[in-house]
Amino acid sequence: MIEQQYLKSTIKLFEYYKKLGEGAMDQLSDEDLNSKPNESSNSIAQIVHHLSGNMLSRWTDFMVSDGEKEWRNREAEFDEGYPSKLALMEAWEKGWRCLFDAFKTVKPDDLLKVIYIRNEGHTVLEAIQRQLAHYPHHVGQILYQAKAIKSADFKSLSIPKGQSQAFNWEKFGQSRERKLSKG
Repeated sequence: MIEQQYLKSTIKLFEYYKKLGEGAMDQLSDEDLNSKPNESSNSIAQIVHHLSGNMLSRWTDFMVSDGEKEWRNREAEFDEGYPSKLALMEAWEKGWRCLFDAFKTVKPDDLLKVIYIRNEGHTVLEAIQRQLAHYPHHVGQILYQAKAIKSADFKSLSIPKGQSQAFNWEKFGQSRERKLSKG
């Protein structure tokens, strides 16, 4: 059933972006996490505050209550960071746990049900797609800032620049060569 495969694939993508964000933040100090590239930008800590707040608001009771909860203070998410990396990671985990717990309740038949975000109707499918675009956007900001902060000391979370050919050879080269020789 394509709906079930979609849900599995979506969870896999969210897990991937969570892992990328963690890989970048693991390389940074408390000071790095709270530094801002400039006054009009957000620190990584503020981005995490926003992501966590968004996840908690969107995914708490998402099938029965509006995704923009009254208790959420979105503006404060961009004003405040965290006193430590530990506190930041606790908020990060809390947000993601809320998302993954909510996903455990979604059934394929739920995808076309209408839910609300800021009093605007969305199918569950549309709401998922909305967040699947939103969260990777912010994880990309985290990665970009981490790379800028660490510069040459940043440990790549994928194939390091200039090493695609070596990676492809290591991963696929020998098996491709065997297939060609048998062909």
